[in-house]
Amino acid sequence: MLPRKRAGEGEVVGVSENNNNSNNINDVSVTSPIKKHCPCDTAAPDSTANNNTLTTGNNSSNHTSSCVVEPPIMAPGDANHNDIDEDLHSRQLALYGRETMRRLFASNILISGMQGLGAEIAKNLILAGVKSVTLHDEGVVELWDLSSNFVFSENDVGKNRALASVQKLQELNNAVVISTLTTMLTKEQLSDFQAVVFTDISLAKALEFNDYCHNHRPSISFIKAEVRGLFGSVFCDFGPEFTVFDVDGEEPHTGIIASISNDYPALVSCVDDERLEFQDGDLVIFSEVQGMTELNDGKPRKIKSARPYSFTLEEDTTNFGTYMKGGIVTQVKQSKVLNFKQLREAIKDPGDFLLSDFSKFDRPPLLHIAFQALDKFISEFGSFPVAGSEEDAQKLTSIAANINECLGEGKVEDINPKLLKHFAFGARAVLNPMAAMFGGIVGQEVVKACSGKFHPLFQFFYFDSVESLPAEPVDPSDFKPLNSRYDAQISVFGSKLQKKLEDAKVFIVGSGALGCEFLKNVALMGVSCGSQGKLTITDDDVIEKSNLSRQFLFRDWNIGHAKSTVAASAAASINPQLKIEALQNRVGPETECVFNDAFWENLTVVINALDNVNARLYVDQRCLYFQKPLLESGTLGAKCNTQMVIPHLTENYGASRDPPEKQAPMCTVHSFPHNIDHCLTWARSEFEGLLEKTPAEVNAYLSNPVEYATSMRNAADAQAKDNLERILECLDREKCETFQDCVTWARLRFEDYFVNRVKQLIFTFPEDAATSTGAPFWSAPKRFPHPLQFSAADPSHLHFIMAASILRAETFAIPVPDRVKNSKMLAEAVEKVIVPDFLPKEGVKIETDEKATNLSTASVDDAAVINELLFKLELCRNNLPSGFRMKPIQFEKDDDTNHHMDLIAGLANMRARNYSIPEVDKLKAKFIAGRIIPAIATSTAMATGLVCLELYKVLDGAHKVEDYRNTFANLALPLFSMAEPVPPKVLKHRDMSWTVWDRWILRDNPTLRELIQWLKEKGLNAYSLSYGSCLLFNSMFPRHKERWDKKVVDVAREVAKAELPPYRSHLDVVVACEDDEDNDIDIPQISIYYR
Repeated sequence: MLPRKRAGEGEVVGVSENNNNSNNINDVSVTSPIKKHCPCDTAAPDSTANNNTLTTGNNSSNHTSSCVVEPPIMAPGDANHNDIDEDLHSRQLALYGRETMRRLFASNILISGMQGLGAEIAKNLILAGVKSVTLHDEGVVELWDLSSNFVFSENDVGKNRALASVQKLQELNNAVVISTLTTMLTKEQLSDFQAVVFTDISLAKALEFNDYCHNHRPSISFIKAEVRGLFGSVFCDFGPEFTVFDVDGEEPHTGIIASISNDYPALVSCVDDERLEFQDGDLVIFSEVQGMTELNDGKPRKIKSARPYSFTLEEDTTNFGTYMKGGIVTQVKQSKVLNFKQLREAIKDPGDFLLSDFSKFDRPPLLHIAFQALDKFISEFGSFPVAGSEEDAQKLTSIAANINECLGEGKVEDINPKLLKHFAFGARAVLNPMAAMFGGIVGQEVVKACSGKFHPLFQFFYFDSVESLPAEPVDPSDFKPLNSRYDAQISVFGSKLQKKLEDAKVFIVGSGALGCEFLKNVALMGVSCGSQGKLTITDDDVIEKSNLSRQFLFRDWNIGHAKSTVAASAAASINPQLKIEALQNRVGPETECVFNDAFWENLTVVINALDNVNARLYVDQRCLYFQKPLLESGTLGAKCNTQMVIPHLTENYGASRDPPEKQAPMCTVHSFPHNIDHCLTWARSEFEGLLEKTPAEVNAYLSNPVEYATSMRNAADAQAKDNLERILECLDREKCETFQDCVTWARLRFEDYFVNRVKQLIFTFPEDAATSTGAPFWSAPKRFPHPLQFSAADPSHLHFIMAASILRAETFAIPVPDRVKNSKMLAEAVEKVIVPDFLPKEGVKIETDEKATNLSTASVDDAAVINELLFKLELCRNNLPSGFRMKPIQFEKDDDTNHHMDLIAGLANMRARNYSIPEVDKLKAKFIAGRIIPAIATSTAMATGLVCLELYKVLDGAHKVEDYRNTFANLALPLFSMAEPVPPKVLKHRDMSWTVWDRWILRDNPTLRELIQWLKEKGLNAYSLSYGSCLLFNSMFPRHKERWDKKVVDVAREVAKAELPPYRSHLDVVVACEDDEDNDIDIPQISIYYR
């Protein structure tokens, strides 16, 4: 498959093939694009802009054709972004922004060492969209490599690793040029790259290459990374002076000013709408301050004494003007220059290590020595230590001890021979979970090196997961290779744990970004690949183009197909031994006939790969109920977290929850917005109301007028009245029959939204209006609005009309003429619209109560008005063509040709202009209105690698709670925080104890009396029993005692109308109990088995 030329690049690159059309990867030579520029292929920026001519054909030819082109209507800020495929990279753009993406697109990367770690780094960078990746490896594929490298198959054994990697990596992103180097590298070759990564290199060679990169001008970013069994290391050197443009990737914090004192230091107070996120030492700028206008000079000012709603300025404002009102304070993000040390210097004086686990605070200095000792071992003996060899482990320990002794005062007190033995045993192995984790970390460091976005790792990072080893000692003979694809993994864990992995029955919920990574990991680990194993994956979603930038098992030809099916097929191609079944069912109460009791009871472990909290909570409850381990993870941009939910050892996922997101009050969104988020929330609501809900209501009425009218009369409320008024508008006053009608509708909507409503608002609440307490009504955070004046000469006004008229036409099935996208012709159509004058009305109620949830006001006349509206509707319906229906439009953010985001961005920006709020381009509007969650491949890879390190522990089955780790990581900072999971709360009564994991079981289909007596014997007095939301028994009701001798299941059927499906053999009841001292005792759920 040929790489396609990326729009905006001035070179054509491709794959040249021999004439024999051989499919052998060795017969393919890749033309390197590096440092080759072809100016002749790139038109000068202004060559066609001034005379509006289109030039076609090769520039060397004299044949041209030209025509005058009327400029198309474009949204403000949307021009010249064709160099980034926003449909493909939208989730990445939401985190990085355009400038960082452009820097990535211009970056050439070298990756040396194509074992598992090199393949993972390459995958993440190719998905990110760098300009080129060059793969270097002099070695050949061994069966051993199949434990960690997803691009290799058994057919590749014996081929050069770099050449064997090209084809599958190229499929990830055809816009990235992938080339290979298969001979020994020279340091001069490194000058072709912005960043170089070495994953399998001797220390001596690393020192040589790093010296060259550090002293080169400009500096070449150098990264040395290693994965050795359950141990890993990273070293970064981005040169003597590296500038970080954005240290954390967070949006600048802002505050709305309430007051500023004339003082030294000046006290600045902000409204208590939201807490300030400023810190002492931050620089801020002021804008829109009235009165103390001296602060509006754009000069950054340092703050101190930062508090939740105030701070002080290190400035004397005594002689400034007196603050009157208004003002926004905005954080100024500061760049940072880092002075990296060369490896030669840093290895002797490493400085502070980046910690990941504070329970191992003394581990990094020891691992710093261990990796040096391994390098010396290999150079002395010519091979890695043999797994299980006590002799080799002792040799490595001795080398480490000698290195340590040479450190003088900086030496480590305890070199921990036991840990070094584990290190020696697994030193040759590259484990997939470790490669996935470090592939995410290193991939993100390369992005930082190429873009200056986020703070680099400075400079050493060491990590180990020795807790993943089997809890019981492993016999040295168990480490011996079996001539299988899992030999590398066996050399670390032994063949017994490998068998447990292969026979596991695993359920992966979701096959998006996390799901794809999990499938790749478990396939390489051999999970569910044995005769007893089975992996079930389910996802009810289909593949979209925006998935391809991180859900790496999917290709562009898979768009529109079921995610789970495609992912399962791709995973089986990674490891044909994988026993996998793909389903397209959503996991929830409605699919318990599919995922029934037998299904859950048969599982070994559940892995969540979900993107919403409600689904996570449901799976958590199922795992809690059936006492199955649940491995939970999630990502948000550069951040990721993992949580281990282990039966009886840890609390469950639902035991702690994040606070709900703060929602803006309805009155703020509709009448008093003060930021662009409010404007976009309103725009999205208006879009759905005009184009989806109202047409759907029209169709509901037309489908069954009598039934609809009855339901409206029965409701007889303000909502019913509003629905009928909107239907009547669509079918009568605002009915469209021609495209000119749609243009008229769009022009009048503009007038209504951005002129008339604002005039009414400032008539009702003039600029000098006061509240009931005498305070100014238009005080912060309220912003006083101004009506717009429509102008066909304003491109943003015309763009709004275009998008609105096209979508209105779509709802009425009216053909859209091509001329609508011609600015001159559309302006002429708009000029034909007669816009009536507007006069504000007295007595109009505008909601100002922030607690109000409904803007519609009820009236005693609603019933009468509803009857009148229904009468008018009936007259309209009789005049409609037979079978007339409207077409509701569902909002779709990821299709840039459907004009949905054009309309929403237009609505939001015109409203922002009303209130003097800074406007945003269509892409930014898409992120906010479309509620797009930033997502990148690196954090996803890291999260899944961490989870799979925990999977070893789960499937071993003998680990304690202190062996498990929950993780929060932020690759932007970078920050890694690992901790033991929280144990579940233990409840006690007499000699019994239980946790949320316990479920009491009563078999043999008991009666109500038998259940109560069974509890009585435990010292528990049951006074209430319920099934679902229905009360089956309560001691306060004498008649309930008539149910005592009935079977509990029969009472549930009679009283609760329980419908118990044939696949269910029990029902669950909740019993409220007291002890003999009348203290309530919270007991576990009780399962009554009736068959």
